Amino acid sequence: MYLLRKKGSFTLSKRESYEQKTEAILIPIIEKHGFDLWDVEYVKEGGTWYLRAYIDKPGGIHVDDCEVVSRELSDILDEKDFIDEAYILEVSSPGLGRPLKKEKDFQKSLGKEIEIRTYRMIDRKKEFRGILREFDKNTVTIEMDDAQTKTFDKSETSLIRLAFDF
Repeated sequence: MYLLRKKGSFTLSKRESYEQKTEAILIPIIEKHGFDLWDVEYVKEGGTWYLRAYIDKPGGIHVDDCEVVSRELSDILDEKDFIDEAYILEVSSPGLGRPLKKEKDFQKSLGKEIEIRTYRMIDRKKEFRGILREFDKNTVTIEMDDAQTKTFDKSETSLIRLAFDF
């Protein structure tokens, strides 16, 4: 989380503020439809701002599910009008290689195979794969193919996501 210092206090960045406000609007919508909220992000790509909501449900999300949530969310965002810039709203599934960001993401993924990418080399590698065995606020522990466990500091990881094979 990025905090900006303002006259002796800390405030959320504009991006984080938009994400939190959108999440607060989204939660009742997705709960009404029996979906889960995976993530909300507000990012700039190629000069265009995107407000993205990633939703999920057991058995997977379908295009119709995304459309229902998108319409309801869009109406409320238009009414609240708290985002200053022009942006594109996208509602989609988090996909197969979904990143694990929040505690609930890690909790749901315990016992599943994940991929971890690190910023710097560890044991002459930057990519690791294994079964998620433990996690806490600062660390993630996986069991690798050789039954060896390895613990990573989250601050040293560039990506943690569910593994997938083609």
